[in-house]
Amino acid sequence: MFGTSTAAYQIEGAVAEDGRGPSIWDTFTAEPGRILDGSSGAEACDHYHRWHEDVALMARLGAQGYRFSIAWPRIQPTGSGEVNKPGLEFYDRLVDELLAHDIAPMATLYHWDLPQPLEDAGGWLSRDTAERFGEYAAIVGERLADRVAHWVPVNEPNVVSLIGYALGMHAPGTTLMFGALPAAHHLLLGHGLAVQALRAVGAKAIGTANNHAPMWPASDCEADRAAADHFDVVWNRIFADPMLLGRYPEAPADLHWGELMGTERLDDDLAVIAQPLDFYGVNYYNPMCVAAPADPTSEMPFDQREVTGYPRTDIGWPVVPDGLRELLVLLKDRYPSLPPVMITENGCAYNTGPDDHGIVDDQARIDYLDGHLRAVATAIDEGVDVRGYYCWSLLDNFEWSEGYTQRFGLVHVDYATQRRTPKRSFDWYAETIRSHR
Repeated sequence: MFGTSTAAYQIEGAVAEDGRGPSIWDTFTAEPGRILDGSSGAEACDHYHRWHEDVALMARLGAQGYRFSIAWPRIQPTGSGEVNKPGLEFYDRLVDELLAHDIAPMATLYHWDLPQPLEDAGGWLSRDTAERFGEYAAIVGERLADRVAHWVPVNEPNVVSLIGYALGMHAPGTTLMFGALPAAHHLLLGHGLAVQALRAVGAKAIGTANNHAPMWPASDCEADRAAADHFDVVWNRIFADPMLLGRYPEAPADLHWGELMGTERLDDDLAVIAQPLDFYGVNYYNPMCVAAPADPTSEMPFDQREVTGYPRTDIGWPVVPDGLRELLVLLKDRYPSLPPVMITENGCAYNTGPDDHGIVDDQARIDYLDGHLRAVATAIDEGVDVRGYYCWSLLDNFEWSEGYTQRFGLVHVDYATQRRTPKRSFDWYAETIRSHR
């Protein structure tokens, strides 16, 4: 299955329309210095009003699936209680329009836009947020489970907890370092509660969308290899092991995971987190290079280094297609009961705009996608059961802390006019999809 992906806050706009409540990203973007260009997702791609046009683009692409996210603040403006009917009706119409064009909907329930009142009450550091998330999942599932083909409860819980709560580079912008581990646990618990809620209302296929990366030691020395193993636990295994093995990896320094995660109900929680999955979603962008800390007094037991020797995208990320093959084979070997895999995100930022003839000649993106699809094909040859590939992203959009400075889309968006211009990569991907039908 070939598809494409987006996220609500990055494309919808209309942040104060039809009863939508404020999210942590509305708050975060309003704080000076948080976003590179000082922008926000207040208008973004105006998808909330232009969704007909965007679904028509997907149909022209030949997309077999579309992964979108549902904005929790549109459904429950305060994160709990009464349902905001206009918000739910928006996604109801979107799903029907997708199905009318034979595009299978993949709905993500949480792509980072937590209702601000829940953050004010503790956010993902609080167990209550996970419980509210389960209730929200039941509301959305009851309305859409008869038509949504695939469900993703939480997108990239590692990015939320580490980049949002630990390092403060994303909303909510706290710098708790290892004090953010309770957020990781509650995101996983929310995932499990949502899976249970979706199953109860007849959801067909439920998975996840975890961001994973191969960890490359900066050298063969024991200290660098140990640091890479440590970061592998923090970035990959803390999130995959509970879902797929029903346990956390071995705790550092003989500490108990319950103490680190702020819960006395660890075993009960792990049973909830480890709900059987119909597919395992993988978001891949690049490997990470890890070294022992240069400063022996550092609070962090590892340093991140640049991956050298490869071309880079405009956002500065290394282009390593074989890293995707390496990752997929690693997951297969590490988790014998790994469900069928979906590549739920893979894409690149190149900021090529229209030329004098209105053509966006983004050959670098074509090369990137071609290389990564070939890597997926090789992984399949090596025994990994991959069922789908969703390109990130359909549209240029609000790229979180980078604002509008980076363009990941198959479709160029002129933010001043909202004009959509399919790029050469759009045509290439369309032909790729047609050739595999």
